[in-house]
Amino acid sequence: MHVLYVASPALTPTMARLPRLTVADQPHHILLTGNNRQAVFEDSADRQHFLELLVQEAAQARVALHAWVLLDSQLQILASPDDDKGIPRLMQGVGRRYVRAFNARHGRTGTLWEGRYKSTLIQAERHLLDAMVYMDTAPVRVGLVDQFTGYAWSTHDHYVGLRQDKAVTAHPVIWTLANTPFAREIAYAERVSAGLPPLVEAQLDQAARSGWALGDADYLAHLQWATDRRVSRAKVGRPRVKGRAPGP
Repeated sequence: MHVLYVASPALTPTMARLPRLTVADQPHHILLTGNNRQAVFEDSADRQHFLELLVQEAAQARVALHAWVLLDSQLQILASPDDDKGIPRLMQGVGRRYVRAFNARHGRTGTLWEGRYKSTLIQAERHLLDAMVYMDTAPVRVGLVDQFTGYAWSTHDHYVGLRQDKAVTAHPVIWTLANTPFAREIAYAERVSAGLPPLVEAQLDQAARSGWALGDADYLAHLQWATDRRVSRAKVGRPRVKGRAPGP
């Protein structure tokens, strides 16, 4: 397991921020918000251009895009990189290119994003489907639409069989829903319609914003063994011993 943690520019002790943790072949839940909650998408043309840039940069950075949702002042992405530098490359590339295009199109200058993107690792077997449901229910939750189907700027309709998006790479956890594509589409639609308990929504949101990894004790222990950067608020596993990985 190769791990990269990306430090922030020099900060005073009172300003210290948790460096982002990125791990190859692991799903990352990524959050990017408009500065002062301003809109980062003014219309469909903005959203379409952002998705085009996202797909281009993901291919360059070798990042598999599992899911996304574009709201007015926020976007979320679920993705797995081929190497430990993929997520930073993706977000830096698409973020910079989109801001230039957005400012030029709308005759504005200056920052668009509220600081750096936020990202957390999630244990696929326990949390990936919940993260997808959290993202796919967001447009209804914030009042953009009144039903889950038909929203063009998320991957929901792809996973329920209403359209096909070649840019989407389904995570293998999706296959655990059912044995056939049609049955998986029905099962996922039912899962979205059922929604998530408020506590699970809060857990996913807090993890994404804080940068603490989300998973069970064994998952967190394996992550902790691979890096000196703490992966959770609570101490997980035994102290790291050089050359020895935690047991299964």
